[in-house]
Amino acid sequence: MRTWSLLFGTLAFSVILSAKAIKCSLPSGEPGESYSISGTGYSIAEMGSSFAFVQKTDSLSVLTLRTDSTFDRWELPFPTYRFCAGDLNGDGQDEAMVGVIKATRFYPEPARRLYIFKNVRGRIRPLWMGSKLGGILQDFRYVGGRVRSLETDKGGRYYVAEYSLRTFGLAFDRFLLQAASRDEAMAVFLQE
Repeated sequence: MRTWSLLFGTLAFSVILSAKAIKCSLPSGEPGESYSISGTGYSIAEMGSSFAFVQKTDSLSVLTLRTDSTFDRWELPFPTYRFCAGDLNGDGQDEAMVGVIKATRFYPEPARRLYIFKNVRGRIRPLWMGSKLGGILQDFRYVGGRVRSLETDKGGRYYVAEYSLRTFGLAFDRFLLQAASRDEAMAVFLQE
């Protein structure tokens, strides 16, 4: 198992890699080290044997997919805050989950959004380019085949919810915690 820390903006993220379990976690209190491509200043995270994520600048990242016979890339011209990979739909292949900060057609204020991509015959294809979950998205992670979200409401209360990938997009499964403090929510959000 290898652990790499990535620097996205001013926050350090740890990415833990193993053959079967692929996880992502929240920043710790201490800044981590960046894994960079020599001389370029790029930050890179590899997830599994297929998806990788390269942050070129603070507002340009590239999701790549490498298979035995193909290589594909998808540019994300937005600030990013999270990258995870895991099997969301139970087909045995990992999907890539990328947190972007952007405005959408129906929500004109820039905010944290979740994009999900899949491997279709060696090509990156979007599964869901979500405009909004139930609340105000603060963060997400992959846990046990689901997306676990940390969300807030307009009053500043925190919620931890889980979503499953359905035919079109994410479907709400359950709340793990509702209307709580940040510390309470973080403790539940980080549980396996």
